[in-house]
Amino acid sequence: MTMSKTISSIEDVPLNGFHQLLTIRSGGGWLLDGYVLSIIGVAMVQLSAALGLGSFWEGMVASSALIGIFFGGFLGGTLTGRLGRQKLYFVGPIIFVLCSIAQFWASSGLELFAFRFLIGIGVGFEYTAAGALLVEFMPTKYRGPRLAMLTILWFAGAALAYIVGNIILSSGDPNAWRLVLASPAVIGALLLVLRIGTPESPRWLLSKGRAAEAERVIKKVYGPSFSLRNLPEQPAEKKMSIGDLLHSGYGKRMLFVAVFWSCSVIPVFAVYAFAPKVLQALNLKGDWASYGSVLITVLFVVGCLIATRLINVIGRRSMVIHSFLWSGLALVALGSFSNGAELLVLVLFGAYAVFIGGAQVLQLVYPNELFPTEIRSLAVGMGASLSRVGAAIGTYLVPISLQAFGIGNTMFAAAAVTLLGLLVSLALAPETRSLSLQEAASLNR
Repeated sequence: MTMSKTISSIEDVPLNGFHQLLTIRSGGGWLLDGYVLSIIGVAMVQLSAALGLGSFWEGMVASSALIGIFFGGFLGGTLTGRLGRQKLYFVGPIIFVLCSIAQFWASSGLELFAFRFLIGIGVGFEYTAAGALLVEFMPTKYRGPRLAMLTILWFAGAALAYIVGNIILSSGDPNAWRLVLASPAVIGALLLVLRIGTPESPRWLLSKGRAAEAERVIKKVYGPSFSLRNLPEQPAEKKMSIGDLLHSGYGKRMLFVAVFWSCSVIPVFAVYAFAPKVLQALNLKGDWASYGSVLITVLFVVGCLIATRLINVIGRRSMVIHSFLWSGLALVALGSFSNGAELLVLVLFGAYAVFIGGAQVLQLVYPNELFPTEIRSLAVGMGASLSRVGAAIGTYLVPISLQAFGIGNTMFAAAAVTLLGLLVSLALAPETRSLSLQEAASLNR
């Protein structure tokens, strides 16, 4: 008996080689996102001195990619919905390669701002295309863990950025920061090659009335015995604008995604953009600051790994609530003991990094599960865009806050943002564990 006769839906199939390769293809994009967004924090001290940047341009350069993500998320969500997931899948890496190389010759804060703004556009495209492709091919049982794995790879890319960046800077060359900022181009070129041959999502094809093409993709991926009968998706095309999304019954879900995503990324991006400065303000000097940055990044990865293992055990709702609760308390403790011993500060910062892992891995899981195919990429793009508004503002304000209010109050502000995420999650976070993609996105459950 063939597998398609024993399995009624492609969401119930076991993982195959295609799923594994698609995870690597999409995961590579998130590793690159983490690398290219975090590398600015490694080079900031040196490039600021070399280009004579003041606090204004430091904040602008640090937040430029986040501003780009705001526009890239909206644009990418719209284009991914109209043109398909596959086309946008290649645009992000191309932007990363070209703009990373261009940063090597940057001669002013304005030029760096422009190049990193474009990099942010590419990241916005990546959020909408890579997540949608992965979730629309992945079986229900593996959907949450595989989407969560993308976040792990983001932090792995961030850790790699600090490791590689510090190795390059250790040469002592005053222009080494230029090589640091250009280094993402290598990963981007490899990713472009790796993604060659990726098919279009059959769910998207079916939503556009292209049933024959969807059928061919299903047979290629799952085998000749599979067909559209095994795809639990309505073959109807629905053209929806942002206004339609907000008034279609999904507005409440969009509010939850935007707020929870914002509250989970604002403190994290602020830390990554100014990690050495933040740690120095917490009395971690010299090697304590350098190695502490790497250690904390590794602990972010550990937190995401733990959350990935638990996502199908405790469910999405419990995970996001506990993540915000305990990470928020860790930030309160950091604010209270900002003048404490180096080891205490590292322990508290490490606790925050581990506990926020739950909210971090859900940034892709929730928006991809809560919306149907015809508006999925648009919703993910909106979530990414709106969350980066707060992240950009928070990142820009970090050096100003450190100078005007001190590290203790800066940590209390970060805690307030995190605890806001807790309150919103308590009120609005749904549970989508064990549901098919169509069931999770339905408003009637």
